[in-house]
Amino acid sequence: MEDKIILIDKPAGISSFGVVAKIRGKLKAEFGHKVKVGHTGTLDPFATGLLILLSGKMTKKSNEFLKLDKIYEATLRLGYVSTTGDPEGEIQEYPDRNTPNPSILESTIQSFVGKSIQTVPKFSAVKINGQRAYKLAREGKDFETPSREIEIYKIEILEYNYPELKIRCHVSSGTYIRTLAEDIGKKLGTGAYLTELRRIKVGKYSVDDAEKLVLDK
Repeated sequence: MEDKIILIDKPAGISSFGVVAKIRGKLKAEFGHKVKVGHTGTLDPFATGLLILLSGKMTKKSNEFLKLDKIYEATLRLGYVSTTGDPEGEIQEYPDRNTPNPSILESTIQSFVGKSIQTVPKFSAVKINGQRAYKLAREGKDFETPSREIEIYKIEILEYNYPELKIRCHVSSGTYIRTLAEDIGKKLGTGAYLTELRRIKVGKYSVDDAEKLVLDK
């Protein structure tokens, strides 16, 4: 059947568009003709986890999936900042950094639960006057990104061994975990950026039910 929902466990090192191209090629080989394939929300190349693809007539329902809430597991590196908020940027030590104790860390993390206004990062796929923000940022262009209301339903600390902090967060659609990581770092007074990000769930769909994508060596 050409019209279906395809759950992929994306590995690091490939873009969401690259995954789409691979699945499109696989379906073309299976059915003997080109099949339309689209994703329902990107993951950065360094990120892993659940990527929901739609094929055939199911692509018309992509907006329904875009609105679903998500669960991520993220590893932050405290004491440092990145120009992109992730390992792909230029990394620098945070000035006057401190080592937050567990109680301060817990209360700071929990202060982010609830609704808030988040500014979309410049290194993102959002379009600014028809162009991707990350493309403009790489070209050194000066521009503003939009702000939007997001909601963080729950954050848990999974592991803390300074400077590494691992959290699990349940968030609304449109939430940027890179921005959340940076905001946590600012509030702690120690700086932070994402070193790892894994999407565990999108709505009712789980990465446990996804097909692992193996990259060619």
